[in-house]
Amino acid sequence: MLTAPWLTGLVRRRPGRLLATALGIALAVGLLGSIGMFLSSSKAVMTKRAAATVVVPWQIEVQPGADAASVLTRARSFRGIEHPLTVEFGHTGGFTLHQGDSTQTTGAGVVLSLPETYADVFPDAVRTLAGSSSGVLLAQQTAANLQATVGDTITFTRLGLPDARIKVGGIVDLLAADSLFQKIGAPAAAQPVAPPDNVAMLPPALWHQLFDPLRQMRPDLVTTQIHAGFRQRLPADPSPAYSMVESEGRNLELVLAGDGLLGNNLGAELGKARSDALYAQILFLFLGVPGAVLSGLLTAAIAASGAGRRRRDQALLRARGATVRQLVGLGVGEAVLVAAIGSAIGLGCAAMIGARSFASATYGAAASTALVWATGSVFAGLVIAVASIAWPAWRDATSITVANARRVVGRVQDPRWMRWGVDVILLAASVVVFWSTSRNGYKLVLAVEGVSSISVNYWAFLGPALAWLGGGMFIWRTADVALRYGHRPLARLLRPFVGGLAGTVSASMSRQRRLLARSLTLVALTAVFAGSTATFNSTYRVQAEVDAVLSNGAMVTVVESPGKEVDAARGKDFAAVPGVRSVTSVQHRYAYVGSDLQDMYGVDPTTIVRATKLRNTYFRGGTADQLMAKLARQPNAALLSLETVKDFQLTPGDTINLRLQDGKTKAYRPVPFVYVGVAIEFPTAPSDSFIIANASYIGQQTGSSTVGTFLIDTATDDSTAVARRIAKLVGTSGIVNDVASDRRKIGSSLTSVELGGLTKVELGFAIVLAAAASGLVLWLGLTERRRTFAVAAALGAKPSQIAGFIWSEAVFVTVGGLVSGGVAGWGLTHMIVKVLKGVFDPPPSALAVPYGYLASVAAIIVGAVVIATAAITAVTRQPTIDMLRDV
Repeated sequence: MLTAPWLTGLVRRRPGRLLATALGIALAVGLLGSIGMFLSSSKAVMTKRAAATVVVPWQIEVQPGADAASVLTRARSFRGIEHPLTVEFGHTGGFTLHQGDSTQTTGAGVVLSLPETYADVFPDAVRTLAGSSSGVLLAQQTAANLQATVGDTITFTRLGLPDARIKVGGIVDLLAADSLFQKIGAPAAAQPVAPPDNVAMLPPALWHQLFDPLRQMRPDLVTTQIHAGFRQRLPADPSPAYSMVESEGRNLELVLAGDGLLGNNLGAELGKARSDALYAQILFLFLGVPGAVLSGLLTAAIAASGAGRRRRDQALLRARGATVRQLVGLGVGEAVLVAAIGSAIGLGCAAMIGARSFASATYGAAASTALVWATGSVFAGLVIAVASIAWPAWRDATSITVANARRVVGRVQDPRWMRWGVDVILLAASVVVFWSTSRNGYKLVLAVEGVSSISVNYWAFLGPALAWLGGGMFIWRTADVALRYGHRPLARLLRPFVGGLAGTVSASMSRQRRLLARSLTLVALTAVFAGSTATFNSTYRVQAEVDAVLSNGAMVTVVESPGKEVDAARGKDFAAVPGVRSVTSVQHRYAYVGSDLQDMYGVDPTTIVRATKLRNTYFRGGTADQLMAKLARQPNAALLSLETVKDFQLTPGDTINLRLQDGKTKAYRPVPFVYVGVAIEFPTAPSDSFIIANASYIGQQTGSSTVGTFLIDTATDDSTAVARRIAKLVGTSGIVNDVASDRRKIGSSLTSVELGGLTKVELGFAIVLAAAASGLVLWLGLTERRRTFAVAAALGAKPSQIAGFIWSEAVFVTVGGLVSGGVAGWGLTHMIVKVLKGVFDPPPSALAVPYGYLASVAAIIVGAVVIATAAITAVTRQPTIDMLRDV
């Protein structure tokens, strides 16, 4: 029955300390809850965007000898399918257009049969560029190759049958050509390098009239597919969504019984998204958990600042007959009280933050997820309260006598971890783990295609975790050693500020080294959390933009239709468009390196760096500027991929003979190049093997200077507006892509996850933690020492002398915490970025440090310390009798 009146007394007599402890718990609960909302929101966004990028969720290819009508009937009755439509593929030897005395001819192509409702069911599959959206349609590249327009009559060949004539009713762009012409059932390595360049689309009736005879003669040249949507609602998490779609696909294959082969485009996209979702979860572990742990340490420090008073109260109760069980019960009751208050505040703040930052005030898309996150956050708050209040109460009640508890002055004993060197052991272990997990070939997340489960190398988390813990302990040790053995140098530093009291102040700080070291360490860890989080988020944001530009090629890219003769001079037309800063042209050819056919890119080395923002991390053997300068000075120089260099055992300066196609004869012939460096990444290039060379040398050796792509840098961030202006100039002769549109297409990539809300939440909590860890902890610690200040005043100490004690400690804690935290934060951020290299593609060449934010955090820490110190200094200026009465 002692607990209730004890808690009532605490609320009445010490509400400030209780509230401060509860706020520490609220920070942990609120941070965990807010990041839980971010995870739930991010996973839901990933699933939604991954599904939205799929134009045709399922493609069923009717197998040879199977009845297409029967396959369509079974598909219609399947539970997971909606709107199945039959699409026919017919192969042709080529298209021809006769215009007066000229004749334009293309290579082999495909003629499709699209139902009239196809555009309604799959609106993102076909985009009309000119003419009608129905009837006979010609793909944009085919129209460019034939120089055909709406109303022209073209012919195409049918093996063993007379040529067919069709009149063009419209010109369209196939937005999902890669998946439309995929090889159903084949692995990624066996898929076509590119979709066919020459495609025509016919109404079903006309297609059957022209290709049914061919089916009878050559069934291998005609294919039937059924395109369908996915009917069932997907789970919010990409991993369960992937498992559902894959299971439904396998079930469908059982129903088809070998008559149809499924191309599960939706499952493929969700398979990519699931690993990205796990990376988002990993970001929570790396960026969120340290904040929660720091909140726990802050709560413990707040509770520990009143440990002396609590022991004296406990001694008084024991003297009046209280048992150990009753004393422990008081500690448990106080822990439950502050945990309840802190959890309620934290959950409420998390709900408001979620509604404002993530458009969701719930902890998960499903009730079970919400229950897990809310319960987990509250449990974390309870653990922090028990560890900070109940456990110390039990320890004191069972190990400290009444006399020791009432003793004001005692010998300060080093913690066991300091005597055993735990901090040094943790730092050494961190270096070993980091080295072993960051070597070549290391993957943090491994998602195997076709397997529903994904694996995480959790061993990698140990490196940064050990560094964080060991670094904090080492900072504590450093501060303790500096105060214990460096009081003479410290006195010399303090002499200009406190005069003759420098030695006394230094000795006092040495006696209070445990309190000061703890406060300094909290300030340092807060600086580490704020600095590492802010720098990682800033680097992530910069690299997301770099990734988008690398994928698209530049801010705006113009891809000319294959077969069209365009030279670099056309770039002058694009340069004149408002909003364009610079333009460069790129040749796209193919070259044989031995028997290996690789992509070759001919560039203008004098303009490529400006137009594409090449990064030094894209190359080895020199910076981007240096290697482009080599290409400019040495026309036959070439940059090769790292894989090619290793496979052929090349060293810089070696001459290699690459076989290039002659522009006139179309035959491949050897052309000498000199290997001068390695290209790891390049705009629009594949990720494995490719070659970068001087465009003028390629044109001279092959007799053709035809340009395939123009890369355009814009003078404004609104790349979409510039792309629209260029598209009007290009018309139907090419494809215009801008980086903003390309970023939207990368639906399953982690770069599509908006970290803006998470960044605001984490950095906001970091600022609150900085203020609390510096000002509040210091103020509470100094408040507990009012007895010392009152006694000093009673013995004749002047207010200015007492202020010298207070301000000296404040400056030591603040400066030492910021300096040590800055150094530790710099090292930890490099470690985190290295471990999370899978998030960055390509990896950053340098950290993007948000100096403005870090300066504001430092200013808040200094301001909080100044306010706390000024407040306690003002308290010491009141009459001595009043101070003695208060303590």
